[in-house]
Amino acid sequence: MARRRLPPQPKLPEFIVADPADLPPMLDHLARCPVLGLDTEFVGEDSYRPDLCLVQVATPERLVLLDPLACGSLDEFWNLLLDPRRAVIVHAGREEVRMCRFAVGKPPAKVFDLQIASGLLGFNYPIGYAALVHDVLGVRMTKGETLTDWRRRPLSPNQIRYAFDDVRYLLPLYAWCLTRLRKHGRTAWADEEFATFIKRATGDEPGVERWRRVKGLGGLNRKELAVARELYEWREQFAARVNRPTRFILRDDLIIEIARRGISGPDNLSELRGLPRGELETIAAAVRRGLALAPGKYPEAVERDNDPPHVTMLSNLLNVVLNEFCNRESIAANLVATSSDLKSLVRSRQNGASPAVDSSLTSGWRATAVLPYLSAVLDGRAVLQVTNPANESPISVLALPEPPTVLVDRASDS
Repeated sequence: MARRRLPPQPKLPEFIVADPADLPPMLDHLARCPVLGLDTEFVGEDSYRPDLCLVQVATPERLVLLDPLACGSLDEFWNLLLDPRRAVIVHAGREEVRMCRFAVGKPPAKVFDLQIASGLLGFNYPIGYAALVHDVLGVRMTKGETLTDWRRRPLSPNQIRYAFDDVRYLLPLYAWCLTRLRKHGRTAWADEEFATFIKRATGDEPGVERWRRVKGLGGLNRKELAVARELYEWREQFAARVNRPTRFILRDDLIIEIARRGISGPDNLSELRGLPRGELETIAAAVRRGLALAPGKYPEAVERDNDPPHVTMLSNLLNVVLNEFCNRESIAANLVATSSDLKSLVRSRQNGASPAVDSSLTSGWRATAVLPYLSAVLDGRAVLQVTNPANESPISVLALPEPPTVLVDRASDS
């Protein structure tokens, strides 16, 4: 797809809301806007929930910085984002979605993420905001305040400029992406991706067991996995209660060690370094909950990646096919499917079953637009051909002709 840059954008007035008296009139303005660009600045290194330090908003008429450390509660602002008639434009907006969820219990109702949208239009995925701004608008941004302490006041001129720039180009990019998504019939694809993105950001993704992200689970049996799951849940609840990062509460390697040993008493736990000493009994109680489960309630064991060589070979072949498809259709290949998705497809053909339900290829637009293309090669109904080694698209996938139908004259046989 051609990427024609937009003309220079008009300069919008800039407002900083740091006085509680200035917040209501600004919220009145925002409430009248059907589309808002959103970004946040926060500090999250030493807390379970990041400390919100600044909210940046773009409207078609102005740019706004809301200072939650000075202007008071922003719950009314977050509630504005729950209206499904109002589009909220973000770039890689996981934290913005989570901030809204933390504040008012729900994520924004209608999110448009530019990083995802641009991936559906052939840009690299994930692409940074500055790179997208440059590629579409021809503007070079200065990104120098990412690691500054946003809790300190007053904000420096450089921080203020950086904060305004982070939302300055959101709405022009939104208009550009939306036009092209509509042109190529991909708005439904984008909506599907945004919905999945919100579920992942808020931890509500169906079928995803977050405790399985603990490192080292592969060496545990099912009973030990049950203990590890209880320890993970305890850690999440305790970290949320004391507002500390989970890594400061109970490291992954300690979860694995305790689960492997089956330590169910506080005296034995005291032998381990790195545990919160005042919580040894509650940790031991979590272990006992896991040990007390009936075997039928144990989690399934972690599958080891012991695929035979031909599965890896065919998965690599499908990766070539996928890249050929995405290059031709201008979609970021790593947004479409992972290597695990491709291996799942190969395994399913090998076993005569359907691909795993957790494979992204089995539902939505991927199932209708991508899966048949991959399946045609895997089933022998299409072949790869090197058309021009010097071309940016050197490979083509060609459908094989259907074999002719042979009609048998039963009468002549008799």
